[in-house]
Amino acid sequence: MKQHTARWIFLLICTCLIACQPKEEKELPQTDLPQIKEKGELVALTLNGSASYFNYRGEPMGFQYELAQQFARSLGLKLKVKLMRDEKELVDSLLQGKGDLIAYNLTLTNPLKDSLAFCGEENITHQVIVQRRGGKALKDVTQLPGKVIYTNPGPFHSRLVNLNNELGGGIYIHEVPADTATSEELITWVSEGRIDYTVATDEIARINRTYYPNLDISLVISFDQRSSWAVRKTSPLLAEAADKWHKENINSAEFRASARRYFELNKRPSYGPVLSAKDGKISHYDDLFRKYARQIGWDWRLLAALAYTESNFNPNVVSWAGARGLMQLMPATCRALGVPKGKESDPEESIKAAVKYIAAMQKSFSRISEKDEQVKFILAAYNAGIGHVTDAMALAEKYGRNRYLWEHNVAHFILLKSEKEYYQDPVCRNGYLRGSDTYRFVREITSRAEYYKKTIKT
Repeated sequence: MKQHTARWIFLLICTCLIACQPKEEKELPQTDLPQIKEKGELVALTLNGSASYFNYRGEPMGFQYELAQQFARSLGLKLKVKLMRDEKELVDSLLQGKGDLIAYNLTLTNPLKDSLAFCGEENITHQVIVQRRGGKALKDVTQLPGKVIYTNPGPFHSRLVNLNNELGGGIYIHEVPADTATSEELITWVSEGRIDYTVATDEIARINRTYYPNLDISLVISFDQRSSWAVRKTSPLLAEAADKWHKENINSAEFRASARRYFELNKRPSYGPVLSAKDGKISHYDDLFRKYARQIGWDWRLLAALAYTESNFNPNVVSWAGARGLMQLMPATCRALGVPKGKESDPEESIKAAVKYIAAMQKSFSRISEKDEQVKFILAAYNAGIGHVTDAMALAEKYGRNRYLWEHNVAHFILLKSEKEYYQDPVCRNGYLRGSDTYRFVREITSRAEYYKKTIKT
């Protein structure tokens, strides 16, 4: 018995000693630029977001995505994008060899510097107060006490609490749950005058200012934070190539065009009035709207309202995203719908293609039997892409709402698709969407169509 006990104790001690020995660090993948060039493909890891990567009308977009494309082309490589859920997964996946490069503004921290090589352009970001421009705009944080600031729970709220303590109190912090109003909705509310102040990163604030030029985003409330792309420490040649490319191309026409597209170009064109309500005309293209609207069973004035919102009846306009023509179809959509090359701005070709597109969506939303209800889903899909609408339908069903009703049901989740909690839900397949734009798009067109019906005879 004693021998058996002694043997058991000996084995237990040995097991503990083995368990307590330091584990060998997992060796990092040794893939560097020569191996990447050999396979002909650069695998970039990134996150969904308005400044990094998103799907718009069926096409990938985003500032970091475009820069990664340009960098890959400079190396003679194809770009493959893999989407991660958060910064931790970005880093873990890179270290596991699931990608070659983090094409995202990753925050520089000392712990990360032990395993990563930060490269490319170093960005400086901070949090700002979003307010309306004008003489009453705040110029200094000492003016914040006595003001009401709306924000979602999270880092912005935490910064406001800390700032309030630093200033000795007096800031009224109004916490708004994300499912009541997203951070981008709060910015919209500021622009519309519904609230006076909210908080955002300067990057997100700059993007939103292209939608709302009346915003003032100059008041900084946090310390600067540095961020950049990153590769593994075992990819020094790739890091060197990224550094060189950014240095040589930061002032190039292509780089500047991408920066302007996301941070400078006005996303909201100005609109003119009905051509001549007195003469019963909406536009110079009314006969074409009448001709093609019949093919989809739409009132021609609804089709005209869609064209007005898209292009202000200007067939030569090109949007910030590259959509063209009277009906503002994306290049890939034009090709898929048979628009002849070079004819994207031809009014009849544009209307004809748009009607084909709408007819296809009528089939996709055929389970929505009520016609006016179906129109709202089609308009939303026309604006955002059908994938984002089916995501919102899936979210509506998951959270106990009607997936075949728009207002207060699917529309609610279209709005929430700009929040990580929702666009990263397992039922979503298309990621981030600036849902407030899509929601407003549907409302504007349906309202305008009703106005046209009242003022313009068939």
